Amino acid sequence: MCRTVDLKQAVLAKNDGAAQVLRDRLAEAGTTVVNLLSSPGSGKTELLERELGLARTRGVPAAALTADLATENDAVRLARSGVPVKQVLTDGLCHLEAAMLGRHLDGWLPEGTRLLFVENVGNLVCPASYDLGESLRVVLASVTEGEDKPLKYPTAFGLAQLVLVTKSDLAAAAEFDEAAFRRNVERVNPGVEVALTSARRGEGLGLLLDRALAVAPDTPAHVPVMAGHTHAHHH
Repeated sequence: MCRTVDLKQAVLAKNDGAAQVLRDRLAEAGTTVVNLLSSPGSGKTELLERELGLARTRGVPAAALTADLATENDAVRLARSGVPVKQVLTDGLCHLEAAMLGRHLDGWLPEGTRLLFVENVGNLVCPASYDLGESLRVVLASVTEGEDKPLKYPTAFGLAQLVLVTKSDLAAAAEFDEAAFRRNVERVNPGVEVALTSARRGEGLGLLLDRALAVAPDTPAHVPVMAGHTHAHHH
């Protein structure tokens, strides 16, 4: 689905240019973009629904854009939180691109939106290479996915500014080795924050919202070592 040949420098360079334009435009509007990446079934929609509900309760103007290859189920779920939600069908494209995101925000993103959560296509390969003009890049992995996930997807985890472990209520049943997972994240991304969450039990609820609100336009949340020698982030 996502071949290395697709990731030609020219394509990425063009995307990075569009991402910078979008980043500047949104910073000017006072909007922080949070790019959420994970495998399918990681539980990111459920966690995001809870965080959006919390944002609404706290009076934080938030919105969500969710990308999927074919279905609109996620948008229906997220809309229950009461914040503006937009579904983007990528028609087979396994990632969002900055220009595409920009087009979808035109005429839709409500003025005064403080946080825009972008739920990327469920995939840890393709979306990792595309900057969306986000100020916070979050990678999520459920306890059922295995501790070696960060080593299998070093680009995704290596460029994360926050790593969230989901479904922590299932950790015991999944025999999830938290220490091993943390060591593996540390190998690809030294110093990045790793936090456990359970949308079902409410563990770690509000952490994503807090971290997103704490991001200042001119100071990145965390600069991954890998960001220094890749094209993926130009902060």
